[in-house]
Amino acid sequence: MNRNTDNNRLALVTGADGFIGSHLTQQLLADGWRVRALAQYNSFNNWGWLEQVPPCPELEIVCGDVRDADFCRHISRDVDTVFHLAALIAIPYSYVAPDSYVDTNIRGTLNICQAARDCGVRRILVTSTSEVYGTALYVPIDEKHPRQPQSPYSATKIGADAIAKSFYNAFNLPVVIVRPFNTYGPRQSARAFIPTIITQIASGMRTIKVGDLTPTRDFNFVADTAAGFIALANADDDKVLGREINIATGKDYSMRETLEMIARIMDAKVDFVTDPDRLRPANSEVFRLCGDNTLITTLTDWRPRYSLEEGLRKTVEWFTAPGNMAGYKPEIYNK
Repeated sequence: MNRNTDNNRLALVTGADGFIGSHLTQQLLADGWRVRALAQYNSFNNWGWLEQVPPCPELEIVCGDVRDADFCRHISRDVDTVFHLAALIAIPYSYVAPDSYVDTNIRGTLNICQAARDCGVRRILVTSTSEVYGTALYVPIDEKHPRQPQSPYSATKIGADAIAKSFYNAFNLPVVIVRPFNTYGPRQSARAFIPTIITQIASGMRTIKVGDLTPTRDFNFVADTAAGFIALANADDDKVLGREINIATGKDYSMRETLEMIARIMDAKVDFVTDPDRLRPANSEVFRLCGDNTLITTLTDWRPRYSLEEGLRKTVEWFTAPGNMAGYKPEIYNK
């Protein structure tokens, strides 16, 4: 069934308080959906990046935790489509706290899948990551590429994908596994490569701390990633259910190329020094990611709209706008 004809559907977005989730929430609202947006419960009643989303009658913000199965069932009632983005994603932190990643990424996905099944959700889109592929054995990387768990983070995402796929096979749960390659843009955490460069330069630093500059990444501007999720939510069941689908541009850039592009956009003359804290263990570094987007462009009308330079200009513009750097600490590397 194609969902484009269903107006005013209710979407549940887990991880809506995060970087991609907040952008996806805004785009869903702009497209006419009603959204139940999940922010992680905290005693400060802080909604993360949802604080920047203008309030409207179609937006319901709830606070809780995907690690609680009963809560997941509660928030999945009356929902048409689940966009499951809630996860722990920082790779360096997964080296020191792997149990947290198992609990949130695997058990959290299990809880959401079980809740979606119990509540009769029409479609659930489970967010994967290009990190499940590890260093490319061939490029472009299609959905058949072997999985290589090169960090505890990627291992838990492989496990979460398997849980979701098992619910499709065992219980006919209407699952789509969405696999974005490296997303960047406004609101991204400063632990990620692009924001850490922009924030260091914007704060006046001229010696920029970096990790390994040789790996390559396939960078998606966040608006393109959100559009990919929505295109897959709207696609016909027989085209996408049970499938793992990349969101990728098909082009990769080295960290050095990306860094130099940012410096040029910001008109900054800077030096770069290697910070050992930013280096992954040798066997954990993913040295090349370049995605094949043939499947999503065949199944939907999605195409990447933004080149890397266009997306970087928009990202720099956001980070350097008054007030947007207030919550960042460029002098501290947040693992």
